Amino acid sequence: MTEEKIRRINELYHKSKAEGLTEEEKEEQAKLRYEYIQAVRANLRGTLDNISIKNPDGSITELSKKNKVRRDH
Repeated sequence: MTEEKIRRINELYHKSKAEGLTEEEKEEQAKLRYEYIQAVRANLRGTLDNISIKNPDGSITELSKKNKVRRDH
């Protein structure tokens, strides 16, 4: 997600509050918001995949491997 796209999301938001949006602008806003949400999710997944958990017995479990087992079931 580029700064330009984030800026455009904000422009459309402010315009929607001030005067309303055309149908094309509403579609553009929905598309940009969806893209933004996907980028946030991917970023969060990348962060979570790099977390390790220290178990009470001292062993280390990588969160990505733990979640991979859950997703398979």
